Amino acid sequence: MDLLQAFEKAVVESKELSERPSNETLLQLYSLYKQATEGDVNGEAPNMFDFVAKAKYEAWSSLKGKTQDEAKQEYINLISKLKN
Repeated sequence: MDLLQAFEKAVVESKELSERPSNETLLQLYSLYKQATEGDVNGEAPNMFDFVAKAKYEAWSSLKGKTQDEAKQEYINLISKLKN
């Protein structure tokens, strides 16, 4: 199975986890997914009073420079860890 197929499988598995991950882990999954599918963060940072959007933006921004393949592999690894 190539990296893209493994990533797509992990995305499906993320929706089937037996327990809901912590907010911190969800943020990590979100940022890895965005980096894997879109690359480096783009656009303006959200309003400072939109706490959820700002947290998501900052988490994604912290991955700047990470390749899409690296982000896919880290996402796969995290989902695998959460499944066990």
